Amino acid sequence: MKPQANTHGPLAGIKVLELGTLIAGPFCSRMLAEFGAEVIKVEAPDGGDPLRQWRVLKDGTSLWWSVQARNKKSITLNMKQPEAREIARKLALEADIIIENYRPGVLEKWELGYEDLKAINPATIMVRLSGYGQTGPMKDLPGFGAIGESMGGLRYVSGHADRPPVRVGISIGDSVAALHGVIGAMMALRHRDVSGGRWNGKQGDDCVAGQGQMVDVALYESVFNLMESLVPEFDHAGVVRERTGGALPGIVPSNTYTTAEGENIVIAGNGDAIFHRLMKAIDRHDLANDPGLVRNDGRVPRTAEIDTAIQDWCSERDIDAALQILKAADVPVGKIYSVRDMMSDPQFLARQMFEQHAFEDGTPVKVPAITPKMSATPGQTQWLGPRLGQHNQEILRSLGYSDADIASMSANKIIG
Repeated sequence: MKPQANTHGPLAGIKVLELGTLIAGPFCSRMLAEFGAEVIKVEAPDGGDPLRQWRVLKDGTSLWWSVQARNKKSITLNMKQPEAREIARKLALEADIIIENYRPGVLEKWELGYEDLKAINPATIMVRLSGYGQTGPMKDLPGFGAIGESMGGLRYVSGHADRPPVRVGISIGDSVAALHGVIGAMMALRHRDVSGGRWNGKQGDDCVAGQGQMVDVALYESVFNLMESLVPEFDHAGVVRERTGGALPGIVPSNTYTTAEGENIVIAGNGDAIFHRLMKAIDRHDLANDPGLVRNDGRVPRTAEIDTAIQDWCSERDIDAALQILKAADVPVGKIYSVRDMMSDPQFLARQMFEQHAFEDGTPVKVPAITPKMSATPGQTQWLGPRLGQHNQEILRSLGYSDADIASMSANKIIG
């Protein structure tokens, strides 16, 4: 697919430099690219981002890559060479936002740290994603999503009480950190614009620039930010939330139940009026009319009794019958979807949650649609993840390098 600028996206005209690999940093910049930002991704010439080789491959390249790097431009730079670092510096100084997820200290070693760039361009916005943040006694340790999920509290409460903690089936820690990075970038961009705007490229008395800033995102803190009432419950009441399997602790009933043929459904009957309708729907009028179960605080001590009643009812019905009865009673209920279920589901299809595209060889492929859905300035998939170094010439020419310069850089292994 030939690259076409998304001139109608809300971030059209915004330049982003991505210095990072794998998930957190690249996912952050992916979202900006989906809504119109020009994202230039710097990759090592010897293979590029390791994500290119992860999971299921097509012609040697990850199918995940087609989504994670969509709308991005790829330039290869051998950052061990000073000439490559100078190119990266030029790109960074031109960028509205720099996104990086190296271990703290790497950019400073290359003289590309926030303070280095800010000294030239006061409007520099740098989003830094790392395991533990840019400060503190653990800042220099390697950090991955799994570690962030563990330290941030998510793993401790995930799974069943009589078994070791389990992980969510995706890299949720990285993805949550990426979303925090997007939020931080947008707030920083807003502040820059109201405090003076984009740098005019000059220094000294002629310098005009808004106030940039560093957005410091730690993976463990991003996960920690999702942990609801964990802290005040412990601080005030000494409560340590434990693993509760498929149930939502302290909110009853809300759990996963198994139907006659072994399918699983989620039923959330925790609202007081919903609970009453749910009990009537499963022919437990005794529980529906029990004055002790009218409110959630009365239901919590009797969680096991209520869950058993719902499970007994589900065990006698197949999933379609259970869903039909509970939906008719206006009870929140849902099947636990696999990707196979999603691809044929009327709601997914009505919301156009799959986009049809094609690889360079013409092979068709569906990818997830872009969210959130915006009525005036929607996101757009302009092209799938690029080939390694696909945009070398375009990007270098935009910086003023001649074709002879580019050929020399290639021969000297500066750009691979």
